[in-house]
Amino acid sequence: MLNSALKRLTLAVSVTLAVTGCATVGTDFKAPANVADASFRHLPQAGASQANLPAQWWTVFNDAQLNQLEETALRDNPSVKAAAQRLLQALEQANVSRANERPQLSVDAGISNTRSSAQTATGQALGGHSIKGNNYSVGSSFSYEIDLLGRVRRLVEASDAQALGAEADRDGVLLMLSSQLATTYWQLRGLDAEIAILNGALDTRRETEELVTARFDAGLSNELDVSRARIERANAQADLHEVQRQRNLLEHSLATLVGASPSSLQTAVKTDAATLPQPPAIPVGLPASLLSHRPDLAGSVASLRAANAQIGVAEGAFYPSFSLTGNFGFASENLSKLTQGDARQFSVGPLALSLPIFDGGRNKANLAIAKSRYEEALANHQTKLLTALREVEDALSDVQQRQLQGDAQKASQVAAARGYLVARARYERGVSTYLDVTDAQRSALAADRAAVQINTQRLLAAVSVARALGAGWQPSPQLAQVAQNGAVKAQ
Repeated sequence: MLNSALKRLTLAVSVTLAVTGCATVGTDFKAPANVADASFRHLPQAGASQANLPAQWWTVFNDAQLNQLEETALRDNPSVKAAAQRLLQALEQANVSRANERPQLSVDAGISNTRSSAQTATGQALGGHSIKGNNYSVGSSFSYEIDLLGRVRRLVEASDAQALGAEADRDGVLLMLSSQLATTYWQLRGLDAEIAILNGALDTRRETEELVTARFDAGLSNELDVSRARIERANAQADLHEVQRQRNLLEHSLATLVGASPSSLQTAVKTDAATLPQPPAIPVGLPASLLSHRPDLAGSVASLRAANAQIGVAEGAFYPSFSLTGNFGFASENLSKLTQGDARQFSVGPLALSLPIFDGGRNKANLAIAKSRYEEALANHQTKLLTALREVEDALSDVQQRQLQGDAQKASQVAAARGYLVARARYERGVSTYLDVTDAQRSALAADRAAVQINTQRLLAAVSVARALGAGWQPSPQLAQVAQNGAVKAQ
């Protein structure tokens, strides 16, 4: 009897599985249209190189201290750890959804002691006696939802896509952290260069103050020139303190980014602090490559895939659902007879069918919500794509204009330095007043500081280009497949 029941069960399951592969609710995901731009507007000559940045993209700056800070940040920053935990949660949630595809099996055992009332109808029928005794049982039960139309598979597909989105979000956190750290680092190095210039200017003003004081003592100058010299020296000292204050703030920010206490990190000033390196050339590529080079865009496509799968889940609520249950075990009044053949008990079924007839419009509303969420995700993806294109164009424009600005500032710097030498020589010969020297000093200092600031901005623009392009991001094979074509069907 048990064998024939099992045969019928096996036949029913086989037919069901054959039918299962014939239809799936919802539609297979198709990636949205990619960008059609041939190239970026501000792309430099020969800038459409197909070469990619390395995964550790910051190494293109060839700065050992920056490399060390980046490695520490990616290891110790709390935001990275939190993003990793969110990814772990998404992966485990996908496992929870995938468990619905498999039969559920449980084992149970029980001991009970019962006594019925002798005053009930049953007890009176037994001559006023009660029924009492021990009951021992051990057995197993199983249940399985037969996924005829693929509702569960769509649910698993949505969970897998959400896990891929969490992976892209984690990678996005790493990208943002590394770019923020590089930006802060080059801002700090720019202030180091300004501090070196201000220290040199302060030394020059001290020498000038001594010269003016000596000329005043010799009767060759006046007290107004001495006051002007002292004012210029004090102003240079005040500017130095202000730049040092800004540097301290950036140093505190660096410490936070690497996951350390603000008071525990001190970045040494380089011996050649007054000279900033030239920004590296960043391979740009074409607009269409952004979809597979930026984690936020790849994650956006993964969210689209999840939303599309949820439409299939909502559609599945309109169709019948099948579930199969059964149990097998032993039960006996005496523990010693529990395993005897006549103590066994089992049941197969029912093969239950649930078909929604009237739900007050709940399923229809849920389907409309799922479709609306997909359209919302599609609009959000298009916004992210346009934002990514704008960020690249902005960064490339900054690179071009900062370079032109730096070239112009070099001419101003040379002219200002020459003007100061001429003004000082004329003053020492008594041809002009000290006011000319003061104006020339201010112009030379302003030109030197402006040149450093422009060079700093050029380095920051290179960081912005790298970040806007994805900064060497290398997706996992599954996420790369979703980002490139989205043609991942429910398995």
